[in-house]
Amino acid sequence: MSEAAILNEVPAQDKAPPAAQPVRDRLLAGCSLVARPVGELAAALPGATAVFRRHKLDFCCGGAATLAEAAAGRGLDPAAIAAELAALDPALPDATPSTAEGLIDLILARYHAVHRRDLPELVKLARRVEAVHRGKPGTPEGLAAVLERMQAELESHMAKEEAILFPLLRAGPDSPMASMAAAPIARMRFEHDEHGAELRQIAVLTGELTLPEGACGTFRALYANLARFQDDLTTHIHLENNVLFPLFAIGDMPDGSCRAMTAGH
Repeated sequence: MSEAAILNEVPAQDKAPPAAQPVRDRLLAGCSLVARPVGELAAALPGATAVFRRHKLDFCCGGAATLAEAAAGRGLDPAAIAAELAALDPALPDATPSTAEGLIDLILARYHAVHRRDLPELVKLARRVEAVHRGKPGTPEGLAAVLERMQAELESHMAKEEAILFPLLRAGPDSPMASMAAAPIARMRFEHDEHGAELRQIAVLTGELTLPEGACGTFRALYANLARFQDDLTTHIHLENNVLFPLFAIGDMPDGSCRAMTAGH
């Protein structure tokens, strides 16, 4: 099966999405922060992603959940987190590109290239740690296999974006080609969910990156680099799911609703 056929396994929408508008404009007036999807808040409020990371709230693959739902899932007080968000400086500059072209260039240079550089080394470090510390408490046995699988899956995922989806999106939301992007976007969202599940598996295997007592330098290097990879992949998925894709799928959030109905979730 060709890459184009694989991308189009998810059915396209019945009609082309409406014209795109800035993410901030799509934050609906009258909804409290706790009722808004965390993905929308992450995209619209500079500084929100740092708040969500600190509280370990999933704003990429779990971006369709409201703040109230996401906080409840972690046993946190949504009102307290909303207060943190409300206190963010509204004048804080947002360096995220606002155009599809700019977002794609950022994703390719900052995330696709970096994943390809970092994952092979992560696999090597994980193999070494598992071999040297096998059977000892705190050893993340099975981590290397998960990372190898992620490396293969991410390479396939990024190749499909680069060969098929991104050329469609570069034409812009108002291009006739934009209507062809609905099915590939839905497919990419589905694969993002799979990547998110693997990140959760890594968290379980590593005890959320908890080093055992007396961990060696290789062990420490593995977890430091793994923390950076997790952060990069989370931001990568967030930029696509919550910033880039909505430019071409505004219909995912119906007027009058505080809840994003996101394809693939």
